[in-house]
Amino acid sequence: MIDLSLTDEQVAFQKLAREFLDKEVVPHRAEWDRRESVDTAIIAKMGELGFFGLTVPEAYGGLGGDYITYCLALEELGRADSAVRGIVTVSMGLCGKIILAHGSEEQKQEWLPGITSGTKLGCFGLTEPDTGSDAGNLKTRAVRDGGDWVINGSKIFITNGTWADVCLLFARTGEDGPRGVSAFLVPSDAPGFERTEIKGKLGLRGQATASLSLEDVRVPASALVGEEGRGFTYAMESLDKGRISVAAGCVGIVQACLEAVVGYSTERTQFGKPLASFQMVQDMIAEISVDADAARLLTWRAASLLESGEAYGTAASKAKLFASEAAVKAANLAIQAFGGYGYVDEYPVQKLMRDARVMTLYEGTSQIQKLLIGRAETGVSAFL
Repeated sequence: MIDLSLTDEQVAFQKLAREFLDKEVVPHRAEWDRRESVDTAIIAKMGELGFFGLTVPEAYGGLGGDYITYCLALEELGRADSAVRGIVTVSMGLCGKIILAHGSEEQKQEWLPGITSGTKLGCFGLTEPDTGSDAGNLKTRAVRDGGDWVINGSKIFITNGTWADVCLLFARTGEDGPRGVSAFLVPSDAPGFERTEIKGKLGLRGQATASLSLEDVRVPASALVGEEGRGFTYAMESLDKGRISVAAGCVGIVQACLEAVVGYSTERTQFGKPLASFQMVQDMIAEISVDADAARLLTWRAASLLESGEAYGTAASKAKLFASEAAVKAANLAIQAFGGYGYVDEYPVQKLMRDARVMTLYEGTSQIQKLLIGRAETGVSAFL
């Protein structure tokens, strides 16, 4: 038999995470959503509890730990507030883990202890105004000038952009296409590095999302991460892992929808009976419940493959595709079950819908995931 049970340590961390988030995040998420900013004091508090340090060696300030525990933490974050979840998955999951995997020892010592403790934040500077899914053709350019690199260009939709202390920035250093892209660690206080927060987002409103502008930003040669010309490969590796993170967060959204609908429908009465007694409401609950389990198991499978050192990219795409689409579906059903009350922010389901919608877009759209899965099944690339 396949053992799907959690260890005592995993259960303990899951419980600790839920209790913390129910106390420190859930009561404030509606207010943070309205004002379009979380209270940044929560970042250091999450750092103290270990949210940023899971799977990172203790030598760099992390807790160690396995990827299933990491997924459990992200599920609880997604259940509480996806805007807060994104702070963790971008700072540590995208930026920090590339530093861990490909950075020099000096870069690791400089940045990882701060990132794992939550006292410093990272952002992931890949997307540009004209290159979303087509990231291999990015236009930002870094030119060697003596012992430095000089960077010019722009980025958009950068999570943590106005809060980050460092940007893992991807820029062209060579030929056109993916092979000409390199990665750099650019401090956000570097002269010529400008950040503008993007307001008016549909969801994830508490997150700091920014556009970045770089004009003659100068960094030393030591800012190059790994090998020159390998940046696109590093980004794709990171996004494969990031898809597991997003999937886990989406499981949290589905779980939050399930708990909200069950709680509301068992307390509210219509025609003299609990709303939960109506067959069509139970149909909605059943749909959400099955999708929660299916998304969770797909996510755990991808995390287990990653943990064991096996190929996990296709499994990550499947988990991200299914979980993100399930989150949108669950939130839509939750609003339907709540009726008119689901349309106002007194209840959480309208926020869950708005937060869920972006999950099918970032770190690879649903359409990109289908192309990746199709290529894995057939051996034939659809990028023609």
